[in-house]
Amino acid sequence: MQYVNLGRTGLKVSRICLGCMTYGDTSRGGHPWALNEQESQPYYKVALEAGINFFDTANGYSGGSSEEFLGRAIRQYARREEVVIATKVFNPVRKDPNGRGLSRKAILSEIDASLKRLGTDYVDLYQIHRWDYHTPIEETLEALHDVVKAGKARYIGASSMHAWQFAKALFTADLHGWTRFVSMQNHLNLLYREEEREMLRLCKDQGIGVIPWSPLARGLLTRPWADEPVTKRGETDAYGKTLYAKTRDADHAVVDAVGKVAAARGVPAAQVALAWVLQKSPVTAPIIGASKPHHLGDALAALELKLTAEEVAALEAPYVPHAVAGFA
Repeated sequence: MQYVNLGRTGLKVSRICLGCMTYGDTSRGGHPWALNEQESQPYYKVALEAGINFFDTANGYSGGSSEEFLGRAIRQYARREEVVIATKVFNPVRKDPNGRGLSRKAILSEIDASLKRLGTDYVDLYQIHRWDYHTPIEETLEALHDVVKAGKARYIGASSMHAWQFAKALFTADLHGWTRFVSMQNHLNLLYREEEREMLRLCKDQGIGVIPWSPLARGLLTRPWADEPVTKRGETDAYGKTLYAKTRDADHAVVDAVGKVAAARGVPAAQVALAWVLQKSPVTAPIIGASKPHHLGDALAALELKLTAEEVAALEAPYVPHAVAGFA
C-alpha cells in the first residue's frame, strides 16, 4: 500500500479510502442496496489486510448504522490508533428543525452522536457534508474549531461546494485563528471534470488534500453502456440518476475511450478509470465503494497502473462541459 500526507498535514493516509455509504441497516432509512453488517464485515477485513487505513462515513448514512458498522469492524480487526476515521455532518438525522445543518447546536450534538456510534473518543477527520446556506460560515467554523480543541476531532474537512465558498471558509478561518480545513471531498471522475476549473487549482494552491467521491461515476465507467446490468442500486439510486446525463453522446464517448485503453492494457475498465483519478493533481485518495469482492481488487491494482501521457490524452479528449452536479 502507498501512503501519503493528507494535504499539508502530517497525517498519513492510504491512497485508497474505503467509502462506507455502501454498508448500513436498510430498516433505519438506509439505501435499499446497502449491505447489512454480516455482508459488509469481509470488506473491512480485506481492506485492512491490504493496508487501507482510511475509512469515510457520515452521520446520515443509513440512520447512523454505517458509523456503527465501521466502529465495530475496527474494534474487531484493527487498533484504533492504526486507522484514520473520517465522518461527516450536515444531512438530516432527525425531523425537528435543528436535526440537520451546520449550526453550533447541530455540530456539537452530532459530533457526540457520531463518536458514540463509532465507539471512539475522537475522529481523525470531521467534515462538513455540504455548504449550509442557512448558517453563517463564522458560526460553523468556530464550532468546528471548538470540536478540535476539545479533542473530539484531529482535523476538519469539507465536501462539494463552489470554489468561492471554500476560499471564503479558508480565509475566514485564517482571519480568526480558527482551525483550517485540510481536505476537500468533491465529485470528480472522467464523466464529471468540472472541479478542474477552480476547485482543484484552489486546493493545490492552498495545500488541501483532495479525496474525490464517485471516482467510477456510480459504476458507469466500468462497462460499456449497452452492457449496463440492472442492479438494486441502479434501480433505486435516485441521487445517482441526477448526476450523469446518460443520453449524451460525449459521455458515451468517454466510456468508450476507457474501454479501449483497458482493452489495450488487458485490464478491467475500473482500473483505468481509477488510475486516471489517482494521477490527477492534487488528488490524495479516491473514495471507493465496494459491494463485490473484485471491487477492492480493482482499486488496489489501479495503484500500480501508470497511464502514459498519450493514454491520459485519449481518455480526456471526448469530454465536454457539464452542468454543475453533486452540490445538493
